Amino acid sequence: MKLVIDAYGGDNAPQAVIEGVCRAMREWGDFDVILTGDEQGILAELKKRENADMSRIRIIHAPEVISCDEQPTIAVKRKKNSSIVAAMNVMAAGEADCLISAGSTGAVLTGATLIVRRIPGVKRPALAPVIPTPGKPFLLLDCGANADCKPEYLQQFAIMGSAYMEGVMGISSPAVGLVSNGEEEAKGSELSKAAYALLKETDIDFKGNCEAREIFSGNYDVMVTDGFTGNVILKEAEGLADALFKMLKRELRSSFKTKIGAGLAKPAFKRVKKTMDYTEYGGAPLLGIKGGIIKAHGSSDAKAFVSAIRQARQYVTGGVTEKIAERIGALETSESND
Repeated sequence: MKLVIDAYGGDNAPQAVIEGVCRAMREWGDFDVILTGDEQGILAELKKRENADMSRIRIIHAPEVISCDEQPTIAVKRKKNSSIVAAMNVMAAGEADCLISAGSTGAVLTGATLIVRRIPGVKRPALAPVIPTPGKPFLLLDCGANADCKPEYLQQFAIMGSAYMEGVMGISSPAVGLVSNGEEEAKGSELSKAAYALLKETDIDFKGNCEAREIFSGNYDVMVTDGFTGNVILKEAEGLADALFKMLKRELRSSFKTKIGAGLAKPAFKRVKKTMDYTEYGGAPLLGIKGGIIKAHGSSDAKAFVSAIRQARQYVTGGVTEKIAERIGALETSESND
């Protein structure tokens, strides 16, 4: 297995990237790594780590970096020697099985679409983060790759999300929900009502509409919506979680008694924090692209990169790309026969 990693993507690059790679290599021996970015900078970081296994590492010199404030399409076309574009070219050439980058989300989406290309039959790729709940995590897609969608896009998102949860999370027949403003089939926008009709006829475990209050219930493994709505749900959840923790911290420090209670409950709070920690889950897969693409959080530390590498390994061994290609192909065949 070969993984290509953008060594200069993210706020903590290249230090966190290289540290994460070295930790992951010590833990798992079933993959090699191609690092893209400034060669001297990468080598300098590797030399700081005595147990870096250089026999499993290849470096591609790519001195340019695409920042988050650059226009993605223009930057990808102009900065041919950037670390993101170099990594995408490795994927396009079939020299790696999965790509990881914590760099510009726009550049990752653009590079994946223009350079690596979509799986045949996939109409739009979808960005799909894993979201924690009090019960079990679920996959939310799309979360920003496609602000405007057609019903058939959501149908494919459901198929791709199910393939991912099967291959990476090991869930047999993942439960799929469609975000709407009511449980009834007739509720929702024109988009969601048309998507509902398609999902009913799709070979997935479709559970129907899901209201916003049920999204974090733990009753669903895959949650499908358009990229605009998905991004709003994701950002709202992040903001709400942050606000709740701040309010809880303030109240627990408000008196001597509550401080004692907080001390006794500290182990429980740590467990909750770990459940909510994005570094435990790696990154958001970009589904529908040839080969695996994992978009790690921009502020990823070494721990987050280890998780992203674990996620990439599971993506490859779980045959997610092959599952998506097979099921999208079957859907296309079924539609042509109809």
